[in-house]
Amino acid sequence: MQAPIVVLTGGSGSGKTTIAHKIEAEHPEITVLRFDSIGIPSPEVMATYGDGHQPGGAWQRAMTLEWFDKIADVLALGQPVLFEGQMRIAFVREALQTSGITDARVICVECDDTTRSARLTDDRLQPELASEAMMGWSRYLHQEAVEEGYEVFDTRGLSPAESTAHVLAAFRLG
Repeated sequence: MQAPIVVLTGGSGSGKTTIAHKIEAEHPEITVLRFDSIGIPSPEVMATYGDGHQPGGAWQRAMTLEWFDKIADVLALGQPVLFEGQMRIAFVREALQTSGITDARVICVECDDTTRSARLTDDRLQPELASEAMMGWSRYLHQEAVEEGYEVFDTRGLSPAESTAHVLAAFRLG
């Protein structure tokens, strides 16, 4: 039987990284991996992957596929995994299929634009991310999740502890 995996996607400011940090600090039995830990390459490097698969781009698709190959190895060792990042649902679905990972719980973490803007501007001190482009990206990921039948989890009005409890429950529910 495969160890459990929960995948969190969503736009900046939705709460997914806060949840991942809390789970990592409080549940060492869960391997927490972050898409962004690989860094964002220069535009020149991104261009070497081509310009297909928009939005998100060919580079994001390629890295999502690579990540899930690595995740499959961790799951094979019996380690539960939480993976978080701003990956497109289409890329996550493809990566799950090609890596042979079954029974993943994919959650699009969301909040309204006002909450996102406050979190990015006040909490993270990154007001440049509270842009219409980020709001649009978030809406895009939300719509993809709805179309694929994945859960959309609204963290608006929830404490980090409440949001974390919801994601931890996903590990138990499969």
